[in-house]
Amino acid sequence: MTSANGLPKIAIEEAYEHPDVVRSHLSQDEASLRKLAESLGQTPEYYRKAQELLPDFDKRLEVMDAAGIEHQIISLTSPGIQGVIDPAEATAEARRQNDFLAKEVSQHPDRFSGFAAVALQEPDQAVAELRRSVRDLGFKGVLVNGYTNEGDPAHGRYLDDPVYYPFWEALSELDVPLYLHPRPPLSAVSSLYDGHNEMVGAVWGFATETASHAVRLLLSGHFDRFPTSKLILGHMGEGLPGMLWRVQTEYDMTTLRKIKKSLAEYFADNIWITTSGYFSDQALHNVLLTVGADHILFSVDYPYMEPSRDATSADAVKWIERTAISELDRRKIAYGNARALFGLG
Repeated sequence: MTSANGLPKIAIEEAYEHPDVVRSHLSQDEASLRKLAESLGQTPEYYRKAQELLPDFDKRLEVMDAAGIEHQIISLTSPGIQGVIDPAEATAEARRQNDFLAKEVSQHPDRFSGFAAVALQEPDQAVAELRRSVRDLGFKGVLVNGYTNEGDPAHGRYLDDPVYYPFWEALSELDVPLYLHPRPPLSAVSSLYDGHNEMVGAVWGFATETASHAVRLLLSGHFDRFPTSKLILGHMGEGLPGMLWRVQTEYDMTTLRKIKKSLAEYFADNIWITTSGYFSDQALHNVLLTVGADHILFSVDYPYMEPSRDATSADAVKWIERTAISELDRRKIAYGNARALFGLG
C-alpha cells in the first residue's frame, strides 16, 4: 500500500490495547473516567476516542489504506506492562498481550508487525519473554513504556539499572532494538505540574521524562557497556537533538565520570529517532543536521493523532511527502531505514 505519489510508508510507533482492558476503562463512571483522562493531561472526550480506536484492527487497516501507509509495527500502549505492580501478574499479562498481538499480526503479516511487551518487574522472565517473542512470534524488537514500577506507583526503576544488564545482553544477542516510549513522570517529579494537568502528558511531561531516561542511559556508560545495543526514541528524539551541544559541553566541563564517545556519536551509532506525533519541518531539519537521515524513521503515533484536526495519519503522510528534504533522505525516512533496521521486505 502506497500513497498517491507511490512512496511506501512504514510507521513504527503505533499503539494498541487489548479489548478487555479498553472495555474496563470505558465502563467506568464519568467521574472516574475523567480522573483517568486528566491524569494523562487529556480531556475525557479525547481519551474516549483514542481508547475506542486502540483495539480496532479493522479500523486501523482502513486508516492505513486511506493514508497510504504500507506497514505498521504495533506495540502495547502506555503504561502497558510497566505500570503493573505485582511482578507475577505483570509477567502473565506480558505473555497474554504478546499472544494477542501475534494473533492479530498473523491475520495481516504483510501489513502488521509487532514489538514485544515485557515484564521488567521480573528481569529473568523478561529475558525469556523477549526471546520467545522474537524467535517464536517473529516480533521485531521490544517497546518499554518508560520506568518500571516497583512496589507501588510512586517508585520506578530505569533501564540503566544493573539488574537489567542480562536483558540488554539478550537484546544485543538477538540484534533487535528497544523502543523507549513515554509515560507520565513519577509522583516525586509530577508535583512540578500541580495545577497544570495539561502539562503532564504529551504536551510536555512525556518528552521531559523520556529524554531524561535516555540521558541516564547515555551518561551512565550504557552504550560503552553494550556497544551494539539499539535504542529508538520517538517524537523527534524527545527534544534531545536540539540540546546535545549544551549537554555535551556542560558534561565535559563539570563531571568526573567520562564516557568513551561524544553524545552525537552515540546517536549516530546506537540511537534511532522517529517522527511520531511531530510533523514539523523545523524539528525534522534540526534532527537531520544533528544526526543525519540514516537514523530517522517515519511514524505517526496512531491512534493518538487521529482525534486531532490537522495531525492525523493522512496528514503525517502528506507532510513526509512534501517536506523540503532531498528525495534520497525522504526514501530513507519513509521506509528505507525501517526495512534495513527490522528486516522488512
